[in-house]
Amino acid sequence: QFFSQSRLFLNIESGETEFSTKRRMKHLLSFQRYYHTSRLLRGLAPHDSGSLYLLDDDYLGQAAHMLSKVGTWNFDIFLFDRLTNGNSLVTLMCHLFNIYDLIHHFQLDIVKLHGFFGMVQKDYHSQNPYHNAIHAADVTQAMYCYLKEPKLADQLTPLDVFLGLIAAAAHDVDHPGVNQPFLIKTRHHLASLYQNTSVLESHHWRSTVGMLRESGLLAHLPAEITRVIEQQLGSLILATDICRQNEFLLTFREHLDNQDLDLLDASHRHFILQIALKCADVCNPCRSWELSRQWGERVCEEFHKQGELEKKFDLEVSPQCDHKVDSVPAIQSGFISCIAEPLFEEWNLFTHPSLLSQTMLDHLDKNKAHWIRLLKPRTLAEEQTYACAESCDAEKGERKNIT
Repeated sequence: QFFSQSRLFLNIESGETEFSTKRRMKHLLSFQRYYHTSRLLRGLAPHDSGSLYLLDDDYLGQAAHMLSKVGTWNFDIFLFDRLTNGNSLVTLMCHLFNIYDLIHHFQLDIVKLHGFFGMVQKDYHSQNPYHNAIHAADVTQAMYCYLKEPKLADQLTPLDVFLGLIAAAAHDVDHPGVNQPFLIKTRHHLASLYQNTSVLESHHWRSTVGMLRESGLLAHLPAEITRVIEQQLGSLILATDICRQNEFLLTFREHLDNQDLDLLDASHRHFILQIALKCADVCNPCRSWELSRQWGERVCEEFHKQGELEKKFDLEVSPQCDHKVDSVPAIQSGFISCIAEPLFEEWNLFTHPSLLSQTMLDHLDKNKAHWIRLLKPRTLAEEQTYACAESCDAEKGERKNIT
């Protein structure tokens, strides 16, 4: 068993607080610990970006200028992360909570709020090329753009916004940089705990709940409200499981075909928040080419790193994880056809008329064409990727004919 649990030596000094004990227990159960103790995932220690970048008058001028345009689709999260010294997620979340006046509405303690955001940011693995805090900040910024859509903005309650932003920020927290099949075939304890179903998403949710409780951010709220918040955060984060893509897409299409979405209904608003988070999570191909290309290369680097681990330990290499046969252009063009296009076309129908949705579809078309131009002569694996893409394109054509 590759993820055999190493013995953790804790030097517990007398008088140590219950807080410290809980923190150690959380660390024991996290992927961060397994990264350091497992020979499969051992690598460079994560960089500590130092003190948190707080919202105050000491903001760097350029970062403050960028925040004034945080609702624009060409927002460069890589530049923003550099300007905030690696604290893009904390900085962005503080700013958005101020925009929506959520601190006042929920009577939040500002110190606890900063503490919670800091925990979330720190529990992302900076050594992951893709699933790191910059990705979380990018998804959060996209979520903010979707929450501002005219079709949606006036219908949302403060609780809807609170849930949407927290779920976006924490949706991949403590991601190990490998996928669910990898955890299953290496017999990771979390795969067993969650019965091989939505393993990563379940862990992201439970980790988020643990940090909320540890920070005490919601301790002043009635227990029933806290329970609802925790459960709805779970519903949102679990919706990002790519294995459930067709489930959500079909339900979304049915609602649009029947024209029965009622945003005055809390359950319908929650469903749209799920769809919005799914869109934000996979919106990279909808960005401008320069940003989209960087994200495409990063996610494929992470796939290929997993493939190298699998080869090293004589495991079957997962689909799209063999750098010798699965090129970046093939993976990206296939992903756009099979995942991104079907989802964003339905989102466009929902938000119509929306300048943002049309901009995203335009970028999607251009980026797909760009990746296809970069393709070299196709390998067998890439032929299979294209078979999937062509099947998705055919299904999409049928959908257009129906509508």
